[in-house]
Amino acid sequence: MRKFRFLTLFLLPALLGLACSGILGDSGGGIELTGGNSAANCASGAVEIEIIYAPESELYLDGEIYDAINQFNRAYADGKNPLTGQPLADGETPICVTGRPGSSGKIAQAIINAIIAPNNANVAQPTIFSPSVSHWLALVNFQTGRQIFDLADSPSTALAPVVMAIWESRLNAIREKSGSDEVGWEELLAVLNSPNGWADYNIPGERTTVYYGHTDPFISSTALSTLISEFYASARANSSSPDFRRLSLEQVNDPAVQQGVRDIESLIRHYSSRTTEFKEYIAQGPNYLDFVALEENDLIYINQGKTNYQPPEKLVALYPKEGTFWHEHPYAIPKADWVTDEQRAAAKVFTEYIRSKPVQEKVMEAGFRPVNPDVQLGYPIVPELGVDPNKPSTILEVPDPDVVAAVQSSWQFVKKQADVLLVIDTSGSMQGDKINQARAAAQAFLDNMPAQNRVGLVTFSDLPQVFDFKSNQMIYLDENTLNSVQAMASFEGGQSSIRPQVDAVEAYGDTSLYDAIIQSIELLKASRDDQDDRIQAIVVLSDGQDTASYTSLQKVVAEIQTNREDRNPVIVIPVAYGGDADINALNGIARASATRVQSGDPENITKVLEIISSYF
Repeated sequence: MRKFRFLTLFLLPALLGLACSGILGDSGGGIELTGGNSAANCASGAVEIEIIYAPESELYLDGEIYDAINQFNRAYADGKNPLTGQPLADGETPICVTGRPGSSGKIAQAIINAIIAPNNANVAQPTIFSPSVSHWLALVNFQTGRQIFDLADSPSTALAPVVMAIWESRLNAIREKSGSDEVGWEELLAVLNSPNGWADYNIPGERTTVYYGHTDPFISSTALSTLISEFYASARANSSSPDFRRLSLEQVNDPAVQQGVRDIESLIRHYSSRTTEFKEYIAQGPNYLDFVALEENDLIYINQGKTNYQPPEKLVALYPKEGTFWHEHPYAIPKADWVTDEQRAAAKVFTEYIRSKPVQEKVMEAGFRPVNPDVQLGYPIVPELGVDPNKPSTILEVPDPDVVAAVQSSWQFVKKQADVLLVIDTSGSMQGDKINQARAAAQAFLDNMPAQNRVGLVTFSDLPQVFDFKSNQMIYLDENTLNSVQAMASFEGGQSSIRPQVDAVEAYGDTSLYDAIIQSIELLKASRDDQDDRIQAIVVLSDGQDTASYTSLQKVVAEIQTNREDRNPVIVIPVAYGGDADINALNGIARASATRVQSGDPENITKVLEIISSYF
């Protein structure tokens, strides 16, 4: 059992979303945006401005709780000032706002591109940028070398502390074991270090390993806060000063501090680029994840039963005893040539409107804490929905921009690495467009896979085959192969080695789905190193029913369930490809692995596999 060398600050884990997430669609110029409103209700002759905001803000800007943007525009179209409700004065120019949600990290990079590389395919030029947290504004300033955003003049519009969303039974067990109501990262690490894991905390079930996940700090605000908090945790443990307050660049670059962060990351079950997945996954119950960092509003959303799953018990917000970050959803106007003085003035009017009492009441209804002091804190910020309106009590200091940038750039060096087997159905039913699109999707999967990860390829028709890096060819995957040296070679080559074979796959024969999964699990287990603590995962894409396996679905399920008792279990993520996939079998496999079936067809399979690749 690994011995952690320090008692750390509380980690603010993601998921996914965190959080800044959502199903991403393309909008001109390569900007990845979602949803959004039109300007159909705008007054003629209005000053036009655009806001790009964190996806969770859509609930009250243009969503199910309220449509603040449209209400603002409609007031001007009716000849009224939206702040006062009074008729427009002579010479008062109406304003028209268009808005779109976009992941904070992606939009921040697009704004950086617009400043220093305007010919880049991915640029954004909003009048107002509203990420979840001002970390991104500081990063834009740092990366461009210009004060594009004035952080002192970027007012908050909605407050959400980043919390640890943890199952109430888990939190109560930790409190009972530790003898204190104050819980933080120190106590969570103690579960991992306990000889029998959760069993030592009287948590029933066969699984004793801690399950935790978070999102990508290059995309997700919550993930960026998470990673900063990890470095705070390790730096505090490695600091001789009892008055340590602010994370420094020297500490971020300290190998001992970086190793401490790697130790924390060893808890990870898998990653994701989006909070969307984690909100759905954790809502399934403790079998999938024990805890995940979310914005407080996301936890409320889950407990209100708004995900696709009704949680089996209450999630509660753990406000870490060591401190947390506020996400303040600032409204920032870039000092850039695409924003005119007239637009800047209009943006300030819209900001004032969003901060007004009537809109802030809707902001709170969406699960955020209001910034307007005239709005009394109330429902849904209530204990019944798992949150404490009197917390958090300790807030971490935001480091200098160069430190935030260094933390972010360290990500690929400190994150938990992975061994992934991409298992593709190449039976006769995959002929035609299906196999062509599967090839393209597999290449996209590899494109998005970090270089530190090891990826193997298994295909299956009449029999499973694995790509062997030593012989540079596909070989049949059977008991003899698994027991040979070649099994250990399945991850020794670079990811580029399997690209030609991906393009060469052909569709023919029957479907040995169950054999392929069983033998892929064995292959991953055979490749393990006793000192190697890596994510181990199988992503299996199948379009039909098993017709050729020597083994059975029951044996596959039993093997996965037995493997789940391991400290580092193999994760199986099934992808049902097309209308003929055996949903019942794939769903049984997913349940056994505490995952869920992903669904794809030739039109969207590339996007599906791109999202799954972000798990690693």
